Parts: sequence; C-alpha cells; structure tokens
Amino acid sequence: MLKVLVIIQARTGSQRLPKKVLKKIEGKTMLEHIINFLKFCKKIDDVIIATSTLKQDNQIETICLKNKVKYFRGSSNNVLKRYYDCATHFKGDIIVRITADNPLIDPKIVDKAVSLLMEKKYDYVTNMIDQTFPIGYLVEVFTYDTLKNMKTFHKDKQSKEHVTFQLRKKPKEIKIGEIFTPKNKQRPNWRLTVDYKNDLKLIKKIYSKLYSPNSFINYNDVFNFLEQNPKLLKINEKKS
Repeated sequence: MLKVLVIIQARTGSQRLPKKVLKKIEGKTMLEHIINFLKFCKKIDDVIIATSTLKQDNQIETICLKNKVKYFRGSSNNVLKRYYDCATHFKGDIIVRITADNPLIDPKIVDKAVSLLMEKKYDYVTNMIDQTFPIGYLVEVFTYDTLKNMKTFHKDKQSKEHVTFQLRKKPKEIKIGEIFTPKNKQRPNWRLTVDYKNDLKLIKKIYSKLYSPNSFINYNDVFNFLEQNPKLLKINEKKS
C-alpha cells in the first residue's frame, strides 16, 4: 500500500501578517483548524507539520505536541529541501502539499486530487495551474519520486521557496493532472487565504457563520454563503 502524507508547511516569520498561523479563529489557532480539517481526509494516512529549525518556530512545535500531531523541523530558507527531508523521514510515497495560510481547506478537494493521481498514475496533480478554485483552496499532490527529482534538479530560488514552481510550467517529462470546480462555481478571483489583516477579518466572518467544532467547512457552503452575501468580499479587496 502506498503511504499518503499531508505535509503542511508552517512558519511564524510571515512578513505581511506576523505569526498569522497562530492567529485565533473561534478559539483555535489557524494552524489547528487546518490540521483538524485535514483529519477528515479519507485518502491520506497521516498529517505532518513541516516547520523550520528557527527558534521562533518553537511555538509551532508546541502546537503539534499539544494536538498530538507529527512534525518535522528543517531548512528555513529552502522549503523544497524541507519537504524532501520530511517526506523521506516519514517514508511517504505520495505527498500532499498544503500551506498554513489556507484555513478553509476542504478535505474533499484533497481526496479528489489524491484519487486522481493514484488512478491515472500522474506524477503531479493540482488545481493551481488553470485555476478555478478561490485562492485559499489550492492543493498539490505529487509522488515521492517527483519530489526527489525536484530536490535534485530544481536549484533556482523560486523552487526553493515555492517547491513546485517548475512543475507548474508543465514540463513535458512530467505527467500532470488537474482538478476543477464545476463551471457554475468557479471563482478564482475570490481571495480566501490569509496574508493580511483584512483577509483574516473575512475568514472570521465565514467561520462565525459556518464553523462547527466537530466537522470541516465545505467549499459548497462557503460558495453559497458568499454568493448570498457578496458585500463580505469587499472586506479584503484592499490588501492591508
């Protein structure tokens, strides 16, 4: 059986909104919500946090220990190496890449991407290339061999920071699959990630309406809520 790992990259040193992964929403940190939502995935074997060895990220380790979540501490300036070292340490065959600034991540979307990669034997599956989902729902899945090749051959600064930068250029030697929302629910212009204070304000509004402690927030429910309350999307029109 192939071992499927979700690896969440998380750090406290964000420039635009410092310590954003530690910001509280409905009584829990953003990182804890992401961890809890991903536990509802049916196609994965484990959720792991990949953070840096910097002292400031000790707070992330504390959250992992509190929530009994596995973690890995690696390079602070080469995220690609950190992913590779983490996947190698935990012996993953298939890796799901999630970033810790997306507190609405839907496990059903993750499962769909994993299933597509396994069924079609793709090297890489994502919804980030021809994007139809809102920013904040972006998922990437790749094989360990693909990750190993990236680590070996992708030495540019963008790849070290963004991991899959070269894969998103659709290299011919990589077999790539994509997932999309239905046409009537395609909203790539919606900003549902957290980089700025106003992003967090919008996310808190969504959580206050849709969050339940024992479940995850379904993309369809978010879509319907924002379609019915379009003024909310004005909250984070200005990036501040």
